[in-house]
Amino acid sequence: MPFRKASSALDRFTVLDLTRVRSGPTAVRQLADWGANVIKIETPPRLEPGDPAGGPRQGPDFQNLHRNKRSMTLNLKEKEGLAVLRRLVAKADVVVENFRPDVKERLGIDYASLRKINPRIVYASISGFGQDGPYRERPGFDQIAQGMGGLMSITGLPGQGPVRVGIPVADLTAGLFCALGIMAALLEREKSGEGQWVQTSLLQAQIFMLDFQGARYLVKGEVAKQAGNNHPTSIPTGVFKTKDGYINIATAGQKTWQRFCEAADATALMARPEYKTAEARSKNRDALSPEIDKYLAAATSAEWVERLNKAGVPSGPIYSIDRVFADPQVQHLGIVQGVTMKDKSQMNLIGQPVGLSRTPSRLAVRPPELGEHTDAILKEFGFKAREIAALRKAKAL
Repeated sequence: MPFRKASSALDRFTVLDLTRVRSGPTAVRQLADWGANVIKIETPPRLEPGDPAGGPRQGPDFQNLHRNKRSMTLNLKEKEGLAVLRRLVAKADVVVENFRPDVKERLGIDYASLRKINPRIVYASISGFGQDGPYRERPGFDQIAQGMGGLMSITGLPGQGPVRVGIPVADLTAGLFCALGIMAALLEREKSGEGQWVQTSLLQAQIFMLDFQGARYLVKGEVAKQAGNNHPTSIPTGVFKTKDGYINIATAGQKTWQRFCEAADATALMARPEYKTAEARSKNRDALSPEIDKYLAAATSAEWVERLNKAGVPSGPIYSIDRVFADPQVQHLGIVQGVTMKDKSQMNLIGQPVGLSRTPSRLAVRPPELGEHTDAILKEFGFKAREIAALRKAKAL
């Protein structure tokens, strides 16, 4: 690979990135951060002036999504541009796209078409609602998936009305699941010698993330409702007020409840019949939380976090974003990494949350400028200088 590797784990794979906004770039970021040769194919600026979809190129969001990638421009509305893409596909391992299903078919860059060029290609698609079915043509958006996937009905305080989660969870998880599917397909290809079509959607990802809340309905017919900061089934688990703020406490199970009461000098609560069993505590959750707050008013959040954890009761502070990155354990984990920018300054971004002992991931390359590597990439794929000049003249780049 002609540029610095983020890792050697996936450095034998070349990925063509046709994605935009968030879900697709999230998927490709996983591959880039593990060393894949990622080529971000973008629309020439004359065809799409201004900031790209997803925010300003120099903004934190774009920068965080597109590190460890290279960029080339390609006009897929011109036949010469499409011809270039097909030539790249012939040598690539993976194509990732998040067009609406009809767009790629109209351009002739759908899986069936590209498979004829390269039967080994792993072609990954992310859409709002799936590649077929009654909603296939609908544009996808994270908050729409949060609503249709049930998440907004169980987020927020009881009776508050639907509440969105504070991060684009459907976008992010669809991207992560897509990356997982790509890697599974690449592993399978080593056995069969053939690529395949990997498909996911924001809606599928969001429904999968319902996890036990979805299983409660499918297995027992229980429709979960908003529970605020309380855990829906394990009581008392939630947010509690201390002398100087709030903390999270998780007292799952009878033994943990007993340890909590002893550590908080609240053994009187253990003897009361309305709090004696898990079932009773769940039934009387609204009365129990204020009772606990009375005991916690005796000490600060930091004091309670220390005392409860020593007693074997899971507890933690509730941070603002700036305090997250100041926490000593967060700093020890090294999830914040620096990357050298074009002007030699350092920019900090969030690195991968997974560590590999022999082939770790790192932020090796800054996010690219638009079309920064167009000529270099084309030369790597065998294009001669005269061909590149002709492509520019034809407005294909």
